[in-house]
Amino acid sequence: MDGVTETARSVLHVGCGAPGIDRLHPVFRGAGRWREVRLDVDPGVAPDIVCSTTDMRRAVRDASFDALWSSHNIEHLHDHEVGLALAEFRRVLKPAGFALIRCPDLAAIIEAIRRDGLESVAYVAPAGPVTPLDMLYGFRPAIARGNDYMAHKTGFTDLRLGRLLVEAGFAEVRTKRAMFDLWAIAIVDAAATETVLAQLAASGIAFDET
Repeated sequence: MDGVTETARSVLHVGCGAPGIDRLHPVFRGAGRWREVRLDVDPGVAPDIVCSTTDMRRAVRDASFDALWSSHNIEHLHDHEVGLALAEFRRVLKPAGFALIRCPDLAAIIEAIRRDGLESVAYVAPAGPVTPLDMLYGFRPAIARGNDYMAHKTGFTDLRLGRLLVEAGFAEVRTKRAMFDLWAIAIVDAAATETVLAQLAASGIAFDET
């Protein structure tokens, strides 16, 4: 990232997709304050590191990042791989580090199906209209074009994701539902909780105490 200072903190952007500053959460966009390292299983998006999130040991050292950002990534894993990936998220973070995670909210999708139907348009993304069916199984137009990485293989509610993060070894976990998105903040050391939550609130996302 251009203009990064030597004292900048590092964020591992897992499942990064194509390059673009808009893919980073605003908390990581402060000029000169964060250094982004992009990781993806798809070499076609030219990441800094090509590997799966289920085993990053050959590429990422223990306790080497201040933060981890995962946006609409974990739902692309097979269900049995999720625990492996979350444990890897915990492993690569420094003692005061945190993981910020966003994924589809399965409960909200089910509510939309019951209310409006499986193939109704829930919202319009830059890539086009998105239906509950797309949110369940992956964006169908992209998959039809041959991008199998877009397929969804499991799902999460707030309670399930929170439990899995605790099982992965995080000391403090908060979740938040917002439209069709499910957010989670997972903190390595509970003593860092207030500092991390304040940083996130300043960037536009607040997690209420659960």
